[in-house]
Amino acid sequence: MPKIIHPAAGIVAMLTIAVFWLATTLSELFATQAAIVAVKTAIPWGFLLLVPALMATGGSGFMLSRGRRAGLAGVKIRRMRLIAANGVLILIPAALFLAARAKAGQFDIAFSAVQALELLAGATNLTLLALNMRDGLRMKGRFRP
Repeated sequence: MPKIIHPAAGIVAMLTIAVFWLATTLSELFATQAAIVAVKTAIPWGFLLLVPALMATGGSGFMLSRGRRAGLAGVKIRRMRLIAANGVLILIPAALFLAARAKAGQFDIAFSAVQALELLAGATNLTLLALNMRDGLRMKGRFRP
C-alpha cells in the first residue's frame, strides 16, 4: 500500500503547492483586488488537502525506506525535513497573515513583503519536492540522468 500512497500523495502535494503558487502569482499580476482576496482567503482552506498529502508522503516514504538513512533515501528524508520546516515556520503563517490582511483590504508594504517571502518559500518547496520525485524515480530505476 505505501508503494501506491507515496507517489500519489507526493503528486497531490506538488500539484496543490503549484496551484497555490500560480494562483497567487497570476492574481497579483493580472487580477483585480477582489480576485486577490479570493485567492488569499482560499489558500488556507487548501491546507485541508495539502497537509494530509504531505503527511502521507512523508509517512509512506519513511515506511518504504525501511529505516535506511544512506544514499538517496537519506537525501530524500533530509529534504522532507526542510520542506516541513519551511511549511510550518514560513508558509502556513504567511498564508494565514496574507489571508487576514487581504480580507481586511490591507495591501500595504507588510503584505507585499510577506507575499514575496511566501512566493520564494513556495518555489523552494516545489523545487525540493521535484528533486525528491526525481530521486524516487531513480531509486525505482525509472529515471536515468
